[in-house]
Amino acid sequence: MLTIEEISARLEIQQVLTDYSTAVDSGRFDDLDQVFTTDAVVDYSVMGGITGDLAEVKAWLAQVLPAFSAYCHLVGNHDIRIDGDSAETRSLCLNPMQTPDKSTYLLGLWYSDTWRLTDDGWRIRTRTLEKCFDAQL
Repeated sequence: MLTIEEISARLEIQQVLTDYSTAVDSGRFDDLDQVFTTDAVVDYSVMGGITGDLAEVKAWLAQVLPAFSAYCHLVGNHDIRIDGDSAETRSLCLNPMQTPDKSTYLLGLWYSDTWRLTDDGWRIRTRTLEKCFDAQL
């Protein structure tokens, strides 16, 4: 049976995963400061993106996402493993992206994250994408 602390940690981690999607989908990239640790490393390379620290990732997102007229993230199937003040998660993400000419791509990927419990709550230390599929609709 899960303890109250474990339930709380899982709920907080799920909220941070949602906060990531909300920040990216709304173009509020500075909100990612509340998602990642200050020393985080994010690896988008398997989907054609960059690997970098948080500042590099925020700048890259601000540069590439305006090429799409619409996009969103649907994240679920969270596998959460908590070990004291650290955790690992693997979450499925479905990410449709539409270009101005109405071409639509559907990306299916897994977020593999490591976490640290900070004074401000749970934060992602590393994020690595695993490709599941990509399709043009």
